[in-house]
Amino acid sequence: MTFQPMKASEVTKKVFNKEELFILDVRNQDAFEDWKIEGDNFDYLNIPYFDLIDGVEDILDKIPSDKETLVVCAKEGSSVMVAEMLSEAGKDVYYFEGGMKAWSEHLEPVKVGDLKDGGEMYQFVRIGKGCLSYMVVSEGEAAIIDATRMTDVFTNFAKEKGVEIKHVFDTHLHADHISGGRKLAEQTGATYWLPPKDAGEVTFEYAALEDGNKVTVGNTAIDINALYSPGHTIGSTSFVVDEQYLLSGDILFIDSIGRPDLAGKAEDWVGDLRETLYSRYKELSEDLVVLPAHFMIIDELNEDGTVAEKLGTLFAENHGLNIEDEDKFRSIVTENLPPQPNAYQQIRETNMGKITPEEEEQREMEIGPNRCAVR
Repeated sequence: MTFQPMKASEVTKKVFNKEELFILDVRNQDAFEDWKIEGDNFDYLNIPYFDLIDGVEDILDKIPSDKETLVVCAKEGSSVMVAEMLSEAGKDVYYFEGGMKAWSEHLEPVKVGDLKDGGEMYQFVRIGKGCLSYMVVSEGEAAIIDATRMTDVFTNFAKEKGVEIKHVFDTHLHADHISGGRKLAEQTGATYWLPPKDAGEVTFEYAALEDGNKVTVGNTAIDINALYSPGHTIGSTSFVVDEQYLLSGDILFIDSIGRPDLAGKAEDWVGDLRETLYSRYKELSEDLVVLPAHFMIIDELNEDGTVAEKLGTLFAENHGLNIEDEDKFRSIVTENLPPQPNAYQQIRETNMGKITPEEEEQREMEIGPNRCAVR
């Protein structure tokens, strides 16, 4: 029988298409329970690699013959060895190329929709980490919002589209992943925009992104309007793009709201968070399509793979927007918090330019699920 690699892009398509897949995850139980490859129709078996060193005979009857089987580990090596043993025992299986590190770094571009004057909006889904980045394309120019550190994905996509990256934005100083914004701006000569209230300790130059800014992308006057919306960080800023899309950063998600504690300011910022969600956003058109900087659970993906929903629908269905009692709201977003992201303080310092970790260290810093939300 055979064993062969399966790429992160192939697994992503299975997630989007809700296909069946059987995953044999050979990482330790705690790593598997903390973070795994998720899909609506995925089944799992978690057996640590060290329990399989002497052979796979004990699990052969647990490997289905009617669906594809993918062996997953942290970096690839262990899954190759287990896949080879299963193949020798008569099973057709795949091993996950690059392991969970590859899953953490894969970005899948998805078209969200067209803009009014011929432009396009694209969402880059970081499927294993829950991060969402964006590219606004118009008349040969592009703007990138909330870029990840894998900047080649954006530059290659821009090249394919024949557009020049002119502006790069971060909605806030990220704490769960390393921003590629500054690097991307340096690579392309684009202007790097950052909210000044989040940039008090940064070591580099940037353009101040403040309430009322308008930045034109292309010749068709597509405006990106900065809407000051504190709560997740003191400088968190939302964008209204082309009067169609609300890029909400980490303030508002499809099924949850942003956490206010990643700079140690939960009690101070919870009032700002409520003001943004319950007052500032209420002034906006309910027809705006919300495009957040993260998703928390796989159920937030639409049929086409995008993570997007109308603001009016979120006001009706998102629990975080429907807590009438202010004290209860305060309690939920300060006491009901998930674990903080791995290495979040080092990530913040990296995004400030204070430290410059090696690439492998950056990978390790980012390993794990999205933890930017309160749900």
